[in-house]
Amino acid sequence: MAAYTESAQAPLPERRPELDAVRTLVVIGLVFFHSALVFAADDDFYVKNTETTEVIVIIAGFGVVWAMPLLFLISGLGAWHSLQRRGAGGFASERLLRLGVPLVFATLALNPLPQWLRLRSADAGYHESYLGFLPRFYDVHLEPEEFPFLVQGEHFETGHLWFVVLLLAFSLMLAPFHRWLPRERARRLSDRVAEATLHRQGVVFLPALAFAAICAFARLEEEYAGWHRWSYLLFFAAGFALAADDRFRTVMRRDAGTAAWLGALLFAAAGPGFALADEPFTEMTALATASRALFGAAGWCLVVAIPGLLDRRRPEQPRAAPNPAPTTRRRVYGYLAAAVLPLYVLHQPLVVAVAYLVVGWSAPILVEYAVIVAIALLLTLSAYELLVRRTRATRFLFGMRS
Repeated sequence: MAAYTESAQAPLPERRPELDAVRTLVVIGLVFFHSALVFAADDDFYVKNTETTEVIVIIAGFGVVWAMPLLFLISGLGAWHSLQRRGAGGFASERLLRLGVPLVFATLALNPLPQWLRLRSADAGYHESYLGFLPRFYDVHLEPEEFPFLVQGEHFETGHLWFVVLLLAFSLMLAPFHRWLPRERARRLSDRVAEATLHRQGVVFLPALAFAAICAFARLEEEYAGWHRWSYLLFFAAGFALAADDRFRTVMRRDAGTAAWLGALLFAAAGPGFALADEPFTEMTALATASRALFGAAGWCLVVAIPGLLDRRRPEQPRAAPNPAPTTRRRVYGYLAAAVLPLYVLHQPLVVAVAYLVVGWSAPILVEYAVIVAIALLLTLSAYELLVRRTRATRFLFGMRS
């Protein structure tokens, strides 16, 4: 999921490794986030500590508003370039291998564990073995109205892999659209939008209105990191559109500071409504609806701000001939880019397993939280390094290139 931009006239721009680093930081941050949910008072996580706190939801909310949307935006940026290289058919095949294979493997092999531990954690009298539970996890049926989450069951779930489900669905929807899209008309439209965005202050913030409307009236879905599932399609599509012209990148650099302040203010304004409403994600009262609208607008502003601010830190340099010798920095970024999907797939079952063993301790919340994070993070990184990346078979199962 590389994230670069180019105009029709410009040569292919250099790789933006800072966005690979952002993706990795977001995924590593999910270990901290999901470990915190063990202690959240208002969240139905797999394993819950006896002592909980309201503070978790407040702190986690600021990550929820931008983290997963930014991953979808970066994925859309990368999809544009992948389609240029591979064409629609090659892109669809590559996405099925890189996303579909780990999705099926992890859903069947890793996801039963958190659900089994949920049952054991909730009921001290539950003694069913893991092998005895597996047939109940695999007891599934189809529900087309839940598209793209077609497979449903009492205990079956894709769990944290909802991100992979949506990204695969969006990619497979994009491939035929790209093939049938009138190229010349799309190029002219992109050129007009890029020119208007470049020369008219504030145009880059207009998509915030669309996100505000979706969040306000389609409501939010807690199981998909707080956003409505189809909001992510707009972030993905926005990334795809932004990659088509380098002028969009210029605008994001220029307006990043304003976007950051505006996003923070909008998020702060949304906070009281989420705190005071009975069901802020779903109820249609004026307070809840307005708060969701502010949340959606804040998300777009912050997703504009973060890549733009990071891009400002990379001074413009004259283009030089490519250096074939990999530097240490390039090797590090390459390692991080390859690790993102496996780390994402691995982290949550390990967090839940560690939390299941820790929550019975008689220790303060901060101590238990620190232990869960430290052990789960170490296990996740070790599992990737020792069990995933070293063999061709495991690399294939976790969506890595051989």
